[in-house]
Amino acid sequence: MATKLSPIVEMDPHEIRDLIIRSRNPGYAKIKAGLDFDQCARAGRIHGVGVDSEWVRDYPMGGLTVHVVGFASRDNRGLEGLELWYDKLLRGSSAQSTYLTDVKRRRVRLEAEQGILTDGVGIILTLDATIQQFVRDELVKQYEKYQAEAAVAIVAEPKTGEILAMVSLPDFDPIDVGATDPNDFRSRAITDWFEPGSIIKPVVVAIALDAGAVNKDETIFCENGSYSGRGFGTISEYRNGFGALALREVLIKSSNIGMAKIGQKLGKERLHDGLNRFGFGKKTGIELPGERDGLLWPVSKWTGYSETRVPFGQEICVTAMQMVRAFCILANGGRLVHPYLVEAIVHSDGTVQDVKRPPTIGYIIKPEVAKWVVSDALAGVVNEGTGKRAMLEKWQVFGKTGTANIAIKNERRYSEDDYIASFICGAPADDPEIVVLVSIHKPNKKLGLGYTGGVVASPVAAKIIEKTLTYREKLNGQRYAARQNEHGALSKSN
Repeated sequence: MATKLSPIVEMDPHEIRDLIIRSRNPGYAKIKAGLDFDQCARAGRIHGVGVDSEWVRDYPMGGLTVHVVGFASRDNRGLEGLELWYDKLLRGSSAQSTYLTDVKRRRVRLEAEQGILTDGVGIILTLDATIQQFVRDELVKQYEKYQAEAAVAIVAEPKTGEILAMVSLPDFDPIDVGATDPNDFRSRAITDWFEPGSIIKPVVVAIALDAGAVNKDETIFCENGSYSGRGFGTISEYRNGFGALALREVLIKSSNIGMAKIGQKLGKERLHDGLNRFGFGKKTGIELPGERDGLLWPVSKWTGYSETRVPFGQEICVTAMQMVRAFCILANGGRLVHPYLVEAIVHSDGTVQDVKRPPTIGYIIKPEVAKWVVSDALAGVVNEGTGKRAMLEKWQVFGKTGTANIAIKNERRYSEDDYIASFICGAPADDPEIVVLVSIHKPNKKLGLGYTGGVVASPVAAKIIEKTLTYREKLNGQRYAARQNEHGALSKSN
C-alpha cells in the first residue's frame, strides 16, 4: 500500500510505513493533509486508504476586504470583522451521530444522536468590489508615496447609508494572519479616533445656521490673524491672517478665528447639543466589532477654550465613520443617516431576508441649511479654496480639507512634525450620489512633498470620485439598456 500511495502523495514509502507503525490509533494513521481533489480520488482507490474531508475558510478577495470581512480561526470561529460579528449565524449548528459498526467499519445501526445539524447563513454586503479596488489602489499609491503610518478611505451613499468601499492601511492577507502584526488587524475606520481638525468646520457652521446663531449673509471679522481674550487664550490662523470674511469664506479659507467666533455665538450648550445630534461621541452602529465612540466631553466640562477650539476640530475626537455619517447627513438634505455594511441575510433554504435598520425619519438640521452648506460653501472650498486639487471637469465636487496636528502623548502640546491629512467630500453637489473620506496618518513631512489635507488627501479623493461615478454611470446605463431590452421583448410577445 505504501508503495502505491507514495507517488500520489509525493512521500517516500518508508515515511508512509513509519507513520502507520507509529500510529497510536489502531486502524487509523494520518498520512498527509492538504491534497487536491485528484490526489484524493486516486488515493481513495487504494485498498485500505480512506479520505477525510473538512471545510476550509476561503477568502476570494484576499486582503482587499480583510478589514470588513475579517478572518476565522482554524476551527472556523470568527476572530475579526464580519466573521466575528456574525459568527453564530455563519457557523450554523453542529450535530453528532454515533453508530455501531462491523469489523470493516460499515454502519450496522444508529446508537445515538446529539444536536440538530443546520447550515450557516450567507451574507450580502453593500460593498462593491470594483469600487473597493479603485479605493485601495489610489490609497496605496499615496500611502506609499508619503511613507505614511496609516491611511483610511470610505465611500458611502448619503441617501441610504450604504458603505460602498472601506479600506484601512496597512492591510494583510487573511490566509497568513500568523505572520501579521496584530496591530494591523483593527479596522482603523472605526477603531482609531483622532482630532478632526478643519473637516468638522462645515458641521459646526450648519449647526450655527440651523440654530439661528449666524446667517449665511453674515460677515465675521477674523482679527487679521490673531484673536485673544479672557477665558479662551490666543487663537491664530494656519498661515495668513484674514480681515472680514463672509460666512462661506470662513469655510473656503478655513479660518480658525472665524470658526472660534461662530462657536462663541452658538454658546457651549447649543454647540454641544448640535454635535450630539450629528452623532459625535457615540458609535454609529456599523456591523463591525471594536467600534469606538470617539470623544465629546460632557458640556459640564467645557470651558471657554472648548467653545472656541471645538469649532475648528480640537478638544473633540472622532472616528472616520463618524465623520462620514455627519457628511452623509449634510449631503442628504439634513436627514438622519445610519451607515451599514450588511444588505441581507441568505438562509440555507435560499430565502433572502433584508436586515432591519433603525428608522431614518427626521431631520438633524433644516434642509435649506444643508443645501446651502453643500452646494454653496463646500463647492466653494473646491472651486476657490483649499480643495482645488479635487476639482473635476464632469462633476461639481463639494468638500473640506483638514490638517490636524497630533497631540504628543503625556505632553500638553501638539507635534510640529506629525499630522493627519484629511479630505471629506462628495459629488455631484446639486444631488450628492456619494460621500468620500480620505485620511492619511502621519505623512512624512521630511520628504518635502507636503503634509496638508489639500495636498495629500484631496487628489486621492478626486480620483476615487471620478472612477466611482464613471463606473456607476456605466453600470446604470447597462441596467437601463437591459430593462429596455426586456420591455421590448415583452411588447413583442404581447
